Amino acid sequence: MRILALDTSTEYCSVALWHDGKVTSRCELVGQKHSEKLMPMLDALLQEAGVKLKQCDGIAFGMGPGSFTGVRIACGVTQGLALGAELSVVGICTLEALAEGSGKSKVIAALDARMAEVYHAAYEKNNEGWVALSEPSLCKPEDAPAVEGDDWFAAGSGFSAHGEALQNRYQGQLQNIDGAAIPQAASIAVLGAARFARGKGVDAALALPLYLRDKVALKTSEREKK
Repeated sequence: MRILALDTSTEYCSVALWHDGKVTSRCELVGQKHSEKLMPMLDALLQEAGVKLKQCDGIAFGMGPGSFTGVRIACGVTQGLALGAELSVVGICTLEALAEGSGKSKVIAALDARMAEVYHAAYEKNNEGWVALSEPSLCKPEDAPAVEGDDWFAAGSGFSAHGEALQNRYQGQLQNIDGAAIPQAASIAVLGAARFARGKGVDAALALPLYLRDKVALKTSEREKK
């Protein structure tokens, strides 16, 4: 089975190919140039692997949360590629991708959401995969959902942007922190392959974003009036 994966939810752009358990990937810091960089990166990845898009079995994409524009790019490109090649798709939460990429079994994932907020989720891994003990949500760092026990690994930009507040919130429960961790296509490829194997692929038209912030498209003044 071959699964193509991509993520543009942060200032990084990453692509990956899962082929029968082996993952090859590329990741670049692109700032706001995802629309310029993504397709050339995908083309180079497939050429390097000697694989054509139509030879893939599906496409996995980072569906968010994350950058509003970046998540839209991921959804749009996934839809276009999948429709053209008649492939099914799976959306992977970027917070779960953070957990997968950590290499740990208990992860609090938090991405900086701007406006003094974070995108947050807590996961624990068992034999069947990741279980969300705290579902993805948007919250103030000081109001982040509580978790039970200790030995939690903290991952994501939320811990670099709001480290003091989050460490106070989880005082005594964190074993380590990686505030530089980002969601990557390599992790999305692994998670996506598992879902395709379980028959969870859907039509390309259902490559939809996970925003969490319902007022994201409004101006600041409009959000404040809501």
